[in-house]
Amino acid sequence: MPLPPPITAVPLPYASQLQSRALADIDLVVIHCTELPDLATAREYGERLSYDSGTGNSGHYYIDRDGTLLQYVPLDRVAHHVRGINPRSIGIELVNRGRWPDWYDSRHQQMDEPYTDEQLGALVRLLQWLPEQVPSLRWIAGHEQLDTEMVTASDDPALQVHRKLDPGPLFPWQQVLKSIPLQPYQPPVP
Repeated sequence: MPLPPPITAVPLPYASQLQSRALADIDLVVIHCTELPDLATAREYGERLSYDSGTGNSGHYYIDRDGTLLQYVPLDRVAHHVRGINPRSIGIELVNRGRWPDWYDSRHQQMDEPYTDEQLGALVRLLQWLPEQVPSLRWIAGHEQLDTEMVTASDDPALQVHRKLDPGPLFPWQQVLKSIPLQPYQPPVP
């Protein structure tokens, strides 16, 4: 049985207002990157209220570049991290600037910040431990796999860019997958 990774619980102010759920309903982990400059900015974005329920957008776990692992939302609550998948999934955010601050500028769609060894080590430890806490957990996916919407580019209304690209091309899927008990998510065929 994997040892629990060092997790610091720092619940968002509205965490208790998020929809509750049974752990048995969770079968998917979604990997994100914050697309923000640092953990403090990610926390600020997580605390912003975006919904009539008095809640906002956030993942369950955040992993900083130095491997620090924080939990913003308890697992028995539905976090808002990917449209249409939230009730069944756990959101893990890796601090990484991604396309920040020009998310939708067609000239700035490269995601060129590598993930650190410390970050990836903390992620693997978390992904090895989570199935012990959530036995129904089976799958893992990247945000870009689940949200494929195109949006109008901020620099040119004639162009479209991907709304989400995270965790991006520098995320080492093969390295992570060989170390964890989860399988790549395959969406149902319509």
